Amino acid sequence: MKTTKQIRRSVSLPEPTARKVANIARHHRLSDNRVMVELIEEGIEARKAKEKSFFELAERFRSSEDTAETKRLGEELGRFVFGE
Repeated sequence: MKTTKQIRRSVSLPEPTARKVANIARHHRLSDNRVMVELIEEGIEARKAKEKSFFELAERFRSSEDTAETKRLGEELGRFVFGE
């Protein structure tokens, strides 16, 4: 198994976030550091998935020839970019 180089980082967390991390760590019997690594990795994957969804939606919008569908997809893209 290939090991990856570890790079030490120091972060300051808001108190409510630090408490949540500690609670998750305690509940799953993990260290706070392990929980933060897992949350960061999940966040990176979620961001990649969101980006992929956006580009798929943009491609459907670009290739749509139906006016009603184009309007619906345009509104969906707007919500995607600017929120609800």
